[in-house]
Amino acid sequence: MKTLNKLVRHLRRGSVYRRADLEQWSNAVDRHLGELVKNGTLQKLSHGLYYYPKETVFGLVPPDEAALVRSFLKDDAFLLTSPNAYNTLGVGTTQLYNKRVVYNHKRHGEFELGGRTFFFHLKPRFPKKLTPEFLLVDLVNNLKVLAEDPKEVLSKVKSKAKTMEERKLKKTVKAYGGVKAKKVFGSVFNATEKRQYAS
Repeated sequence: MKTLNKLVRHLRRGSVYRRADLEQWSNAVDRHLGELVKNGTLQKLSHGLYYYPKETVFGLVPPDEAALVRSFLKDDAFLLTSPNAYNTLGVGTTQLYNKRVVYNHKRHGEFELGGRTFFFHLKPRFPKKLTPEFLLVDLVNNLKVLAEDPKEVLSKVKSKAKTMEERKLKKTVKAYGGVKAKKVFGSVFNATEKRQYAS
């Protein structure tokens, strides 16, 4: 019981733990984890992943998605996003998706963590945080999986691109754009350059 109490003393509410994180405070980690899950102290999120719930007057708070992904990957190098983020751009996307996308360097596939499904995509490069420029490029990269009319959205994407800082957008397209995105934004940049030469 002493070692179980010692383990609990090291837990922080709202934190997500891997089994390996907890071995340092227990001489029988699997037995102790089983007991802590059984008595409700910990919640088992997926194989080898546990959550020490934060309590409020409204009940238990679910784990933070970034903390979930960080523990699962054992890494900070990821970008968590959703197709819903495209709706902030004002380019005609209005659908709501129950989908969480994780760009990362380690895992690929669909994983359930804490009752939520995450789609992990291996990417060689992605920014540290979401920007309007990245979202616009990412939207074009993923246009074929969206529910909206692609022609209509592309037309609005091109209009939106003209309102953005060209240098920043060009840099984003070069770093993260697929073949389709490079073609779409290339036509916007070319049209801008032609107007500049004509004026």
